[in-house]
Amino acid sequence: ARVLSGFSCPRNPDVERFLKKNAVEFTKKSQSVTYLVFSVEGKELVGYFTLALKPLSVRGETVSNTTKRKLLRISELDENSDTYTMSAYLIAQLGKNYTNGVNNKITGRELIELAWTVIEDAQYMLGGIVTFLEAENEEKLLSFYRDNRFSQFDTRQTASDAEESHELIQLLRLL
Repeated sequence: ARVLSGFSCPRNPDVERFLKKNAVEFTKKSQSVTYLVFSVEGKELVGYFTLALKPLSVRGETVSNTTKRKLLRISELDENSDTYTMSAYLIAQLGKNYTNGVNNKITGRELIELAWTVIEDAQYMLGGIVTFLEAENEEKLLSFYRDNRFSQFDTRQTASDAEESHELIQLLRLL
């Protein structure tokens, strides 16, 4: 717990809150698994990512024909609604630690590639081809995910009692 208390992410308080309040409980309940990333030299917590396996529905109109063909292999197609439903890997959280400047010891690209490596290992053992994530509608963030080979396929309204519901951008990347 002491390791987690030193994590700070002022750019996204939700990322910090999840790590400190939910990550351990979610892992114990097998809802997701959180991976802590430490620097080699100083053994400092530089970031983390959380992965989960979730059902995903993709509307056919939102993806290319090539993607549809690939999805058809691993999903159920509802022809009436042109919706593909499948199990997919979710990058549920991804965050860098901004305490004492340790965020400079890892790039966002390095952090997402570490997550991708774990997903590739799971895919090798279990199958599946779809990874997705949901992001705030901020151009810098969406650009980062596009640069890391994710593409937008839909949006989703959050359903939170605690705060006002808002729109998240859904992005996917095929293995």
